[in-house]
Amino acid sequence: MIGQHAPVPVYAYGAPADLRKGFEGLSGLVQTGLGQDPLSGALYLFTNQRRTHAKVLYFDGTGLCVYAKRLARGQFAKLWKEPGSATMELTRTELELFLEGSELVGRMPLSKPRMTAKELAIANQI
Repeated sequence: MIGQHAPVPVYAYGAPADLRKGFEGLSGLVQTGLGQDPLSGALYLFTNQRRTHAKVLYFDGTGLCVYAKRLARGQFAKLWKEPGSATMELTRTELELFLEGSELVGRMPLSKPRMTAKELAIANQI
């Protein structure tokens, strides 16, 4: 799918976005709307008001990339309750399901939360 298959954080922007924006516009939303660095390697998901288009912004180590998808019919799952809602963190699997058109993403947890470094260290000792 998108980029490498290492575990990376995925953040869904908590409001409808103007998807006419390109690299700079989406980077600005990441910085001002999410308070994050678009060059961090995380994946950032944006959808339009009608939820028929989605874009994912990510930095692959050499430059910014934008993945865009327009559904032929139907809508993407609604990831916000009202405009300006908090950012939602997804797993990579949930992102892939979202882009495939799953309606469950954002309504219920589909994956277990990622383990922290401390939890990983304890699990490796067992």
